[in-house]
Amino acid sequence: MARRRAAEKREVLPDPKFGDIIITKFMNTIMRQGKKSVAEGIVYGAFTQVQTRTGKDPVELFHEAVTNVRPAVEVRSRRVGGATYQVPVEVRSERSQALALRWITEAARARSEKTMRDRLSAELLEASQNRGAAIKKREDTHKMADANKAFSHYRW
Repeated sequence: MARRRAAEKREVLPDPKFGDIIITKFMNTIMRQGKKSVAEGIVYGAFTQVQTRTGKDPVELFHEAVTNVRPAVEVRSRRVGGATYQVPVEVRSERSQALALRWITEAARARSEKTMRDRLSAELLEASQNRGAAIKKREDTHKMADANKAFSHYRW
């Protein structure tokens, strides 16, 4: 961790189609090897699939999915007197959003559908309905924090 000063937050430009900053951040998590146009195609393709399947606005559904996946608490390792404790800590809103986007991406990549567009659209639909692997990841994080509630007095 840097000792001098906190790193500056970079401004993210809103995406060209919907004008949404969170969608741009999501594209950046999907992007591999700097191929932004490929990531854009995947995300927009998944959004059109979501629209044809449900008939709902894909941006609203995406925001609903991200909100459902966002964790409220997580555990952080804290070393006290030679022992390492898993201390439950509330998650800052920026980090919870970043975790949600990352978990949705990881869950979509782990799915068995043929193309990434299919995987992503299916994962977004499931996350908006409080199902799927990304929601399970959030639930596991909450369970771990709940199980280690006894060490919450080590919070810093």
